[in-house]
This record gives sequence, C-alpha cells and structure tokens, in this order.
Amino acid sequence: MKKLQARREKVIATLVGGVGALVRANKITLVTAEAKFVDAHTIEAGGKKITSDFFIIATGSDVFMPPFIAQEGKNTLITSREALTLDKVPGSIAIIGGGVIGVEFAALLNRLGSRVTVLELLEHIMPMVDPEVSGLAKKRLEQDGVVFKMQAKVTKVKDNTVHYELGGKQESVKADMVLMAVGRVPHTAGLNAEGIGIEFDRKAIRTDSRLRTNIPNIYCIGDVNAKVMLAHVASHEGMIAVENICGHDAEMRYDRIPSCIYLDPEIACIGLTEAQAKESGRKIKVGKFKMAGNGKSLVEGDTDGLVKVILDADLGEILGLHMYGKHVTEMISELSVATTLEATADEIIESIHPHPTVSEAIPEAFMAAYGRQIHGM
Repeated sequence: MKKLQARREKVIATLVGGVGALVRANKITLVTAEAKFVDAHTIEAGGKKITSDFFIIATGSDVFMPPFIAQEGKNTLITSREALTLDKVPGSIAIIGGGVIGVEFAALLNRLGSRVTVLELLEHIMPMVDPEVSGLAKKRLEQDGVVFKMQAKVTKVKDNTVHYELGGKQESVKADMVLMAVGRVPHTAGLNAEGIGIEFDRKAIRTDSRLRTNIPNIYCIGDVNAKVMLAHVASHEGMIAVENICGHDAEMRYDRIPSCIYLDPEIACIGLTEAQAKESGRKIKVGKFKMAGNGKSLVEGDTDGLVKVILDADLGEILGLHMYGKHVTEMISELSVATTLEATADEIIESIHPHPTVSEAIPEAFMAAYGRQIHGM
C-alpha cells in the first residue's frame, strides 16, 4: 500500500503541476483563499475584494454522511476521501452504498486482499448502468469473493458493526473498517450564494442548460450544480459557460454524457437503459453481443462481457449503449462522437472496425438489433 500511495501521489503531483504550468503560461492570476460573494459583481477573498463582470462557481462537492444512519460506539468509519489514502489493507471492510464509488472500492480492496461486503438499498448496483450489464459485473465480483446485500436498509453503525434491515429481518455485519459511500453533496458552505439571491435546487445551485444561474452574470459548473457529478462533465460545462460569457450561444447536452466505471473488466455507458427507453414510450430495438465471440477478448484471456445497444426502432437513433469488458472505457468515445453527430445504427454498422480489436463488438451489437449479427447467434 505504501508503494501504491507513493505512486498515486506522484501521478497527482504531475497532473496538478501540469495544470499549474498552464495557469502560469496563460497569465491567469491565481488567488488561494476562501471566497464569498459580497454582491453579484464582488467577492471577498483573503481579505481583499475582487470585482468582475462575470463569475463561474466551481466549488465541487463533499462526501455525504446520511443523517438517517446513526453512529454509535467506537467505529473505524471512513469516506471515499480517507479510502484513497489508506496506508494498509483492512482485513475486512463493509461498504455502505453500491453505486459507482462503492463498487469501485469494493473491486479494488477485494483485489488487494480485503474481505468485502457491500450493502445497497436498491435492487441493482450502479443504477445508471443497464441492469443486464451491471448484473454481469456483480456476478464477476461475487466470483472474486465480494459479498453483496441488496435491498438492505442500513440503520446504524455501532462498534464497527453495520446494522441493517433486509426482508423484514434485522441483520448485521461486523468489519475492521466501514466505508460510507452513499454519494456526494454540493459544496456551497461559506459562499454566501443564498445571501446574494442565487437560487438552489435542494442543496445544488440551480442552472439552466447554458450553465447560467438565476443571476445573469453568474454561472455554475461541476458537482456544485449536481447535474452529473463527473470530472469530464465539469470540464465541458466550463467550456460551455465560457462560450456563453463570450457572447456565443452554447448549450450543454446532458443526454450525451459517457460514463466509465473502473472495474476489471470495465464498464462504460452512454444514454438510456433499456427500461428508461421503454418508459419514454418509444418503440425500441435491442442488440447484444457477448465478448466471448470477440477475437481480441479471447487473446486478452478474458471473455466476460457484453455490448448492449438500445435503438429507436423507427429512426435507428442511438438511445443508449452499455458495455462490460476489457478496454471499454477507451471505446465509449466512439459512441460519444456518434451521438453528438446524431449518427444512426446503419452508420455505425457501415463504419469499418479494425481486426483484432475489442471494438469490433460494437457494430456486432448494432447488427444484432436487426437480426444481422455475423459472429454470434
């Protein structure tokens, strides 16, 4: 773990140092201080007042500690922040939350030797992923030794024992460490946003599709607006906000955001799940291709996985794509470009994919939606 942490710190230092170099090269003035709004055109930071025609709020998020889960006794309770800096592998860990954060840590700590139990309130882990795909990941993790308690309502953590309700019965699991991974909450403490009249949507700052708040010269990007809490979303929102500040008319499309989940194998998805597409009232077609039929996956020695595509049956529009397999986080960008260009299923099928690559599975899934699959039945 010490070697792992040393490498993590080195990588972070390199990335942060690179951003610092870009800041200096672009002659940006960086003020390191707590800031709060005085009015719509003024902030106070480090004892000084700074005025500006426009502001962009990008204050991120904090870990969420649910008030409905009581904490009693002596607990080794951590959040994702502390989990990233562990200096030793816990013998056992109970993870509260089966979303992306919880499942990624479950996979990592299990691989490092912990006995892992995941407690999730919902019926499926990683609810943004199509259940058929997330189910494959869950099965693989279970084979690796991770224990899942689905539809478990956690009530309290006492003396490193997680107490929960499951099927009308009171259950518990004891572990050396407990990881609270039930999500994140926008960070706005001390900002005085409400004080100057900025509107909120629950705990998040409300924005429109152009990243404007209700105050015309103040924009808001990233986790603090809680639209989609992903780093690449925040980055793109930043570009959209600046485009609009500069007088253009740019709009953020939240229906075209790729998501990546770093398990082994990986998960990547974009757009709607099959259930969401059906709920929208559209007539749909679904195509699937198992990685067992992909030559590169066979060469890689890991044929677990699936590519699943959801299409508009009449238009051939790509409504959603969900993948589980080796290298799929590198492959999802193809679908991000395709949805941005409003490509149809036929255009994906007609685009030649090189052999041998895992990416060949993508057009196969699209062909399967029309009964034209070549390397599968």
